Amino acid sequence: MRYMHKIPLLIAALGLALPSVVQANDELLIRQNNPAEWVMQNGNFSATRYSPLAQITRDNVSKLKVAWSFSTGVLRGHEGGPLVIGDTLYIHTAFPNNVFALDLNNEGRIIWEYQPKQDPSVPGVMCCDTVNRGVAYAEGKIFLYQADANLVALDAKTGRRIWSANNGDPKVAATGTNAPHVIKDKVFVGISGGEFGVRSYMSAFDINTGELVWRGYSMGPDEDILVDPGKTTHLGRPVGRDSGTNTWEGDQWKIGGGATWGWYAYDPDLNLMYYGSGNPSTWNPVQRPGDNRWSMTIWARDVDTGIARWVYQMTPHDEWDYDGINEMILADIPVKGRDRKVLVHFDRNGFGYTLDRATGELLVAEKFDPAVNWATHIDMTTGRPQVVDQYSTQHNGEDVNSTGICPAALGSKDQAPAAFSPRTGLFYIPGNHVCMDYEPFRVSYTAGSAYVGATLNMYPAPGGTHLGLFTAWDAGTGTIVWSNPEPFSAWGGALATGGDVVFYGTLEGYLKGVDAVSGQELYRFKTPSGIIGNPNTWLHKGKQYIGVLSGVGGWAGVGIGVGMQNSEEMAAGWHAAVHPDRAVPEGQAAIDTAALGAVGAYKALTNFTRAGGVFTVFTLGD
Repeated sequence: MRYMHKIPLLIAALGLALPSVVQANDELLIRQNNPAEWVMQNGNFSATRYSPLAQITRDNVSKLKVAWSFSTGVLRGHEGGPLVIGDTLYIHTAFPNNVFALDLNNEGRIIWEYQPKQDPSVPGVMCCDTVNRGVAYAEGKIFLYQADANLVALDAKTGRRIWSANNGDPKVAATGTNAPHVIKDKVFVGISGGEFGVRSYMSAFDINTGELVWRGYSMGPDEDILVDPGKTTHLGRPVGRDSGTNTWEGDQWKIGGGATWGWYAYDPDLNLMYYGSGNPSTWNPVQRPGDNRWSMTIWARDVDTGIARWVYQMTPHDEWDYDGINEMILADIPVKGRDRKVLVHFDRNGFGYTLDRATGELLVAEKFDPAVNWATHIDMTTGRPQVVDQYSTQHNGEDVNSTGICPAALGSKDQAPAAFSPRTGLFYIPGNHVCMDYEPFRVSYTAGSAYVGATLNMYPAPGGTHLGLFTAWDAGTGTIVWSNPEPFSAWGGALATGGDVVFYGTLEGYLKGVDAVSGQELYRFKTPSGIIGNPNTWLHKGKQYIGVLSGVGGWAGVGIGVGMQNSEEMAAGWHAAVHPDRAVPEGQAAIDTAALGAVGAYKALTNFTRAGGVFTVFTLGD
């Protein structure tokens, strides 16, 4: 196989012996290399979602059987996945964000359960379902980031709450949906609320005390966004003074969006953590002229100080809601004949980016779905997309109802994290194949109320009826190696393994295993509900297991999560909140535009699945 790497296994046996006193940085740096465990949401600090475990191979994956399953008792969308620490598996739910510790020695017997008490009004200010993307672990603690933006540290053995810290105010629609990420002695969480005009940020809390160490905003004055005007760079050039305000009109940056609810990565050699910021508020671009920096941006920040080393804005002056929050994957691959330490990012806007992770130099930027039409290409000198005028949502400073825009606001890929296999050198992208009509309209800001300003209709991309793709990508050349169509979106994350099988989940509920080289489907199993969670793998008592959390929901599946009967009411509520001077649509017109267009696109999904959170565990049969 290409780029075969040796995977250092710092274990003497299947159990990992650790010093009695160890810093979280050292503990997780060691434990991430133990394939018996799964110690962080994306598997390791590089966010590759790769495991060297190879009991399950392309030759025997067809023999997978269900070993046991566990019902979470919660409806709505279940994103993220479990952690495996020693003999204990930790799993979470959608709101109200319960956490379970399950005994792997006893087919998932509940050791403890944590049930947070949250204000029941919080789901009303969560944009696109009541999802939570999982828990984190370090130094004997489990970290949960609740929907009410409270970060909680729990004792991993007992579930006892150790400390709690607040990161936002749900009364202004600042909520928590992302998984915490532990790096060194800090736990990092972002903030959701871009559809409500929340000025978003990244926060670092002390893992032992819960005290805020630093906070970096997505836009605002230099001291708020934590940049050094002369040293922080954008494509190799200093950003200069006031970079976070001078591309906003007046004080619009104060309600600028730029949410930070995605997945984060960390390079210990550079001491940098990486993440993306989301769409600017509002969705009506006419109301916020300028590049709207630093929304839609990849950030590389010093872990200890928060100061940004470099930034790269992917979609300046976003006109389509191409949120930039998707995961950053760190890998060492050849690019144009030279071995490079890179960051690879598959953006909602349909372009796959490869950057030097030390400097932010843009190396590759190509479309990973050929249907993408809103821009012809990325200018490699300026880094700017070359927008096609036909698919702009504004002309001469006026709103335009644009049709046939690809991708839709869901993106060519949403939050479901991709995977990278060092055995094949390929990245595996769970994606969407969806286009849209987009009608912006003027909207005013009220704290805690929806601040969107657009009506969307979504549908399959031209030339097909499928709404999803699962794609193998060469990030060194920016080329598609193979791509499998899916009837509905591949909204669950990918998992690459040493057995050369890649696993992923589909919205109608299939866990699939495909050949990492050819893409040939080798296995499928229909779980109890649609999958928007991420499959993981671990070793227990000498056997390899695969586990996946099902429970349809998220943006694409929210119509089923809330019940299609309620979709018209949901659409009417959003419509009235964001555009009170227009008549509320009724019947099918309301359903087609519900959840900002997603319900209409995925209404056929009701023929295949229903809501309900279940964790299903697989292993090889005899």
